[in-house]
Amino acid sequence: MLTVWGRPNSINVQIVMWTAAELGLEVDRKDVGGPFGGLDTPEYLAMNPNGRIPTLQDGDLTIWESNACARYLAAKYGAGSLWPEDPADRAKADMWMDWKKTSLAGPMTTVFWGLVRTPEAERDMAAIGAAAQTSQALYAMLDKWLAGKDFVLGDSLTIGDIPAGAMAYRFMELVKDRPSMPNLEAWYGRLTSRQAYRDHVMLPIT
Repeated sequence: MLTVWGRPNSINVQIVMWTAAELGLEVDRKDVGGPFGGLDTPEYLAMNPNGRIPTLQDGDLTIWESNACARYLAAKYGAGSLWPEDPADRAKADMWMDWKKTSLAGPMTTVFWGLVRTPEAERDMAAIGAAAQTSQALYAMLDKWLAGKDFVLGDSLTIGDIPAGAMAYRFMELVKDRPSMPNLEAWYGRLTSRQAYRDHVMLPIT
C-alpha cells in the first residue's frame, strides 16, 4: 500500500491523491501540515528534508514534490493511460504540469490566500483582483489549447490534466467574474464528472 503524508485540503496533496485514485491505487493518507503540524519533526524531515507536503512512500521509495509524486505513480502504474507512451505526448503533458507550478500557482495562491485565509477587513482587494485577472489570462491560454480536445492531450485524461485540473476547482469557485471560456468549461465539466476528482479535489476550500 502507498502512504501519502499531507492534509486533504492541500492542493499539492490533492494532485497526488487524485492521481492515485484514477489509477485505482490504495493509499494510506496521514494528516500532517497546517493545523496538524508534524513537518518539523526529525522523523518527517528524515523523509522529506524540505519539510513540506506531500511526501509519498511506495515500499522503500520515498518521494516529495507533488508533480514528481504524480509522475512516478503514473509512470509505474499508469503506462499507456495516465502516463503517455509517446515522448512527444509526455513532453506536452510535462509542459502543462510545469505551467501550473511556474505560471498559474503564483496568482492563484494570491487569490486563495486573499479570499480564503485572510479576514475580510484585512484583504487587499486590488492585489486579489490583479491576481484574478492574471489567472484568467493564463486559463485563457489553456482554453485555446483545449479547442477540439476533450483533455489536454486529446481524448483521454492524462497526467497533463492533473495539476491544472486540481487548480481549476479553486479558479471556478473563487474567480466568479470571468469571461466565457467554453473549451475550459467543457473540460472542467468532464473533470467534475469523475469520481476521483470529486473525492479528492472538490473539497471545502479552506
